Amino acid sequence: MGFRGEALASMTYVGHVTVTTITEGQLHGYRVSYRDGVMENEPKPCAAVKGTQVMVENLFYNMIARRKTLQNSNDDYPKIVDFISRFAVHHINVTFSCRKHGANRADVHSSSTSSRLDAIRNVYGASVVRDLMEIKISDEDAADAIFKMDGYISNANYVAKKITMILFINDRLVDCTALKRAIEFVYSATLPQASKPFIYMSINLPSEHVDVNIHPTKKEVSLLNQERIIETIKDAIEEKLMNSNTTRIFQTQALNLSGIAQTNTQKDKASDVIMGSGTKSQKIPVSQMVRTDPRNPSGRLHTYWHAQSSNLEKKSDLVSVRNVVRSRRNPKDAGDLSSRHELLVEIDSSFHPGLLDIVKNCTYVGLADEAFALIQHNTRLYLVNVVNISKELMYQQALSRFGNFNAIQLSEPPPLRELLVMALKDDELMSDEKDDEKLEIAEVNTEILKENAEMVNEYFSIHIDHDGKLTRLPVVLDQYTPDMDRLPEFMLTLGNDVTWDDEKECFRTVAAAIGNFYALHPPILPNPSGNGIHLYKKNRDRMADEHAESALTSDENDFDQELLAEAEAAWSQREWTIQHVLFPSMRLFLKPPKSMATDGTFVQVASLDKLYKIFERC
Repeated sequence: MGFRGEALASMTYVGHVTVTTITEGQLHGYRVSYRDGVMENEPKPCAAVKGTQVMVENLFYNMIARRKTLQNSNDDYPKIVDFISRFAVHHINVTFSCRKHGANRADVHSSSTSSRLDAIRNVYGASVVRDLMEIKISDEDAADAIFKMDGYISNANYVAKKITMILFINDRLVDCTALKRAIEFVYSATLPQASKPFIYMSINLPSEHVDVNIHPTKKEVSLLNQERIIETIKDAIEEKLMNSNTTRIFQTQALNLSGIAQTNTQKDKASDVIMGSGTKSQKIPVSQMVRTDPRNPSGRLHTYWHAQSSNLEKKSDLVSVRNVVRSRRNPKDAGDLSSRHELLVEIDSSFHPGLLDIVKNCTYVGLADEAFALIQHNTRLYLVNVVNISKELMYQQALSRFGNFNAIQLSEPPPLRELLVMALKDDELMSDEKDDEKLEIAEVNTEILKENAEMVNEYFSIHIDHDGKLTRLPVVLDQYTPDMDRLPEFMLTLGNDVTWDDEKECFRTVAAAIGNFYALHPPILPNPSGNGIHLYKKNRDRMADEHAESALTSDENDFDQELLAEAEAAWSQREWTIQHVLFPSMRLFLKPPKSMATDGTFVQVASLDKLYKIFERC
């Protein structure tokens, strides 16, 4: 069952260990005791029950400092109960029992059974089994790997405040953070707010495809072809939930006003009970309390703004999250060019582990200004450069979806030549050039793009027709369309800055150009919030008047309402996209490079622990 032999040897150094064992068919068994790492005496014959019993007593009797940490068993006992409960669900042919010293009844008691559902019912209760669905996946690909999974997942009727995920890979109890995060994301589109699923999965893979050495205790594992396996499981769960969501059941009961206060009190007490053991969780220090539900809006900045909310904020969270979950499925026969593979390896080998943890487990707080957003990670608050992280995310996605993009069809295909001329006129470096020279540069870049049109269309879904018109752009991130005002700059970058004669550099520079184009830059129209409102006045000369301040509060007719409405819509769309598209996608796909730790992309602005120390001194 995955028990490590060196752990048993270690116990003999810090406790009194007694082993009693008997072989089937023998008349008697043997008992031997260990202390300080050595056998106290020779094994002695004794009466015994078939099997082996290991008893550890007086744990840490010779390590006083370590023993003091065990004075409160309430810290460790719930973990033991949870651990044994997971084994009882998986090993259904074994009887498990766990009882706390002094208690009258066992907190875990499962009998040997032939049914997995019976085992779950014995451990977690009938209410859990009622809302479970069986799921099986068999993905046998001779060219890749043999992957099988079976288990049970909760349906849309299941409601719980904490996720329960039991994962066994090759019959070993392990964790896989990437798989857990992907499953949670799928369920967030289906379950009510603050509800968590119940998951049991048993995955079988060739042993050589499982890396068990990424965690000191072998608790967490990494899999070969992990992204494809997770994608397959995620698709199967999503399909199951889609079918179950059509038969949602809502249980109701009569409202008892006289019992509300008593019920609330009982709920508060029940929330402290773990696994039916009757032990209450320890109170968390105030300096370490953090809001853990990223969907709870009570801690976001816009909650405290009194501005009128836009229609974008009224969009259904269910629809928005579900669309993000349905990320592009890469077919198995996607182009696997060595140069593209090398670029992906560079991303995997150069990411920053600390920043990756922040990205995967952060909570979005709100926008601080045009370039930075506030995020919370544990007890720390960070400023994050939205432009930089979105640019890197789009670059990585361009390489990940290489050759397998969905497409944005342009209703009015613009000519490349006109786009390039527009970009050259806006380029400050080209401001001194004559119009004839700009036209010549535009012609040259147009020919370059037309010559390489087949390649960029095949690999990046950027389609240029025979007439030199841009007809199609790639979908780099689902539910997101880039700012088309930056399209001329994008085409100029493709024609002028891409290294076309070297395959690897070509892919890198094209992906970088896509990343820059799709990044969430501030809109070209100035932000109408605050002092930026004066830029939308019809008569700007009045701003030079000494009564400019009073002019800001003048009649609405003084402003260009059409332009103002366009600017407000653009900035509101950007804010909505950052919260509902960028950050959910960032948690799933972004691998922040080490350079982001020093270039100002992530800046820590507050630490709750340090703030409490300052206030305590005051």
